[in-house]
Amino acid sequence: MQRQTAPFRADTVGSFLRPAAIKHAREQFAAGEIDAAELRRVEDDAIRDVVAKQRENGLKVVTDGEFRRAWWHFDFFDGLEGCERYEAEQGIQFNGVQTKARGVKVVGKLGFGDHPMLEDFRFLKSVAGDAVPKMTIPSPSVLHFRGGRKMIDATVYPDLSDYFDDLGQTYQDAIKAFYDAGCRYLQLDDTVWAYLCSEDQKAQIRERGDDPEELARTYARVLNKALEGKPADLTVGLHVCRGNFRSTWISEGGYEPVAEILFGTVNIDAFFLEYDNERSGGFEPLRFIKPGNQQVVLGLVTTKNGELEDPAQVKARLQEAANYVSLDQICLSPQCGFASTEEGNSLTEEQQWQKIRLVTDIASQVW
Repeated sequence: MQRQTAPFRADTVGSFLRPAAIKHAREQFAAGEIDAAELRRVEDDAIRDVVAKQRENGLKVVTDGEFRRAWWHFDFFDGLEGCERYEAEQGIQFNGVQTKARGVKVVGKLGFGDHPMLEDFRFLKSVAGDAVPKMTIPSPSVLHFRGGRKMIDATVYPDLSDYFDDLGQTYQDAIKAFYDAGCRYLQLDDTVWAYLCSEDQKAQIRERGDDPEELARTYARVLNKALEGKPADLTVGLHVCRGNFRSTWISEGGYEPVAEILFGTVNIDAFFLEYDNERSGGFEPLRFIKPGNQQVVLGLVTTKNGELEDPAQVKARLQEAANYVSLDQICLSPQCGFASTEEGNSLTEEQQWQKIRLVTDIASQVW
């Protein structure tokens, strides 16, 4: 049956390829040729357009494409109290390519405050029409994982348990603030749970002195603290991503290592899971999805390239997944966003919209 509330049978992860107008305006802004107000005007126009295209292609949910951001995560962290961006020695290493050398560190007590992305959401809501506006932000575990202890000022947080308490509270405040701004659909983007499924990544975690199993328990506690008191009419999803930068990736491995703690204990309304290739493993871990209203949104349509999937194969995979979790608890989406960073993935805007239309068409046929 079709769903009238989020997540929808045909859903989306969030980011879209940046149009030429935004890329040009950002270059002009960096060169001092236009001011922040003019840049925002260009962004506003592009967001109106991408919202319209999402609706034209059959989606009941819309995002702003993350058009105001350069990164899926750093721009949000920049707006948190106690966080500071810095120029790193090297970028994040993906499969054969590296990002710009940026990082974030914690230099003061964490807090949400009057975050600038609240206004970004208000604008999205104002142009969403009869679609549901979805806000996407990085998950709390992402702030800790990349740098770990060394990127948290020990004079501010000598005891990491206090840091994790504040991190959970900061996100609890964020959820309330977005709700008060009118948000009823919020997505937390999280690469860390996928890293905890990768033997290579877990080896790197141990080398730096952390225990992957203990980190999983800690991140689950932080997420559940963030979700305490969540209003019943707010849907919060968690997108588990294996890395997405210029169509490349970081981690591989099925969800089995984290399935019981993640699916079984974290009080998320919907899990967005990547299942676009063999790196994702099988559907068996879905047996831990709690029966009832909790949804799992399967990313069976890749955003890494423009080649369209065979609808019959996608439908067959949905039925295969239904062996482990009820089809009524399953939705469909692209595997990730199309542009987790402003550079974007290796496909055209036309191919991007063909992918969205494929998702909406398949969903309308299956449900």
